[in-house]
Amino acid sequence: MASGVTVATEAKTLYEEVKKDKKYRYIIYHIKDERVIEVETTGPRDATYSDFVAKLQDYKNECRYCVFDFPANIPVEGGGEKSNMSVDRLVLMTWCPESAKIKQKMLYSSSYDALKKALVGVYKYVQACDYEEASEEAIAEAFRKGGK
Repeated sequence: MASGVTVATEAKTLYEEVKKDKKYRYIIYHIKDERVIEVETTGPRDATYSDFVAKLQDYKNECRYCVFDFPANIPVEGGGEKSNMSVDRLVLMTWCPESAKIKQKMLYSSSYDALKKALVGVYKYVQACDYEEASEEAIAEAFRKGGK
């Protein structure tokens, strides 16, 4: 069921700045007034995934959407030897901790498709309810499994 929540123009613009211009490392979005998905904060390009997870601590009782430009190592075949190449992959995460209010969880869950459709080019979609599911290891494992 769709919630009727829309995606703010700035939310799409900043996503494009991450995707094309590599301007930020991450974006954290929130739903304002139960109507519009807006940018809440951005992370500088030199931010690490650990910095991002530390920022998530600010939202231990609240849901958020997050985009992270994740540096992933992908295997490259050639010349008989396998090697890895580092590429940035866009991850869209729904952060809905267990301690968030049920109404907020439902709103974020039902509004997720609107954001997914607005942010073209996301490589991996992740849902996290705790810091273990949002860990760098969990994201790296999601890349190894493949699929969306």
